[in-house]
Amino acid sequence: MRRALLALGLLATTGVTGLALAQPAQADTQICEQYGSTTVGGRYTVMNNRWGTSAQQCINVTSSGFSITSQQGTGNTSGAPVSYPAIYYGCHYTNCSPGTNLPMQVSAISSATSSISYNYVSGATYDAAYDIWLDPSPRKDGVNAQEIMIWFNRQGSIQPIGSRVGSATIGGRTWDVWQGSNGSNAVVSYVAPSPITSWSFSVLDFINDVKNRGAITSSWYLTSIQAGFEPWIGGAGLAVTNFSAAVNGGGGGGTSSPPPPTGNTACRVTYGTSVWNNGFTATVTVANTGSSAINGWSLGFTLPGGQSITGSWNAALTGSSGAITARNAAHNAAIPAGGSTSFGFQGTYSGSFASPSAFTLNGTACSRG
Repeated sequence: MRRALLALGLLATTGVTGLALAQPAQADTQICEQYGSTTVGGRYTVMNNRWGTSAQQCINVTSSGFSITSQQGTGNTSGAPVSYPAIYYGCHYTNCSPGTNLPMQVSAISSATSSISYNYVSGATYDAAYDIWLDPSPRKDGVNAQEIMIWFNRQGSIQPIGSRVGSATIGGRTWDVWQGSNGSNAVVSYVAPSPITSWSFSVLDFINDVKNRGAITSSWYLTSIQAGFEPWIGGAGLAVTNFSAAVNGGGGGGTSSPPPPTGNTACRVTYGTSVWNNGFTATVTVANTGSSAINGWSLGFTLPGGQSITGSWNAALTGSSGAITARNAAHNAAIPAGGSTSFGFQGTYSGSFASPSAFTLNGTACSRG
């Protein structure tokens, strides 16, 4: 949480040591600039976000997260932390992660899932904070109206904003629930009674709980999903070792069947990839080369052996390896004649990397772009 988030310069200046801002991090990269950021995997943004202190803070960005290598600031444990280094999917102060489909209206979200792994240290005062931001408008800048915090761990005499209002069971876990305001946005916090080092869960479960508390409505927008740390004292060695997030459209919690596709199908598929170490991202562009609009689409393809999908955007994917089916999201169901749409996914691979050899759109074979 950025308790001093009204600082207008929060992402006005970005920089990264030794790497251009727009380029994905292919090898470990150090960021010491106050609001420096970079991208990883062509999908997520990592930010230093040292908003509460002038003392040095440096992070080492990896292919799947980051670690704090130096944190020299000291915060008042009765007040705000000194920073929020984090990795995120979505938009934060006009800095949007690559290819994100956020902001997305809550009513349009069929699923929002995430996986996170943390590394903790002793002797420091901090919380491991997973942030979910929402706003009545699809804003990509400034302070959002509602913050959801999930405290996976806390060390030292610190506590969330506001006061404890009860407990809740979400994702099969019990949480202490706190609610209040930091002066610029409302906050609902879910505090784990004992440290959680890794978890795969539904972000939508927490959003729905906040909605049931009357804090938001389905017309609000999810703008970003973030995972990091709020240090008060120390923090070197704290790390997000792995992070992934995917938000899929369709609405209704995925309980409604999509309408059957219509329109004559003639198609061309362009498959672009970014490959590093044992990971990759793929951007798939589906072009309608027919004479009539396609309304609702389903793209089938087979991943080569050794490849596995870990997250996706702008489409709902069935399967994570082998045979894959990608179905349209609510916002890109229609492809006009001569038009195109794109979706993407992130994955891992072993051995040599190769691309799928064939694609079918609504059961019809597509040409390759």
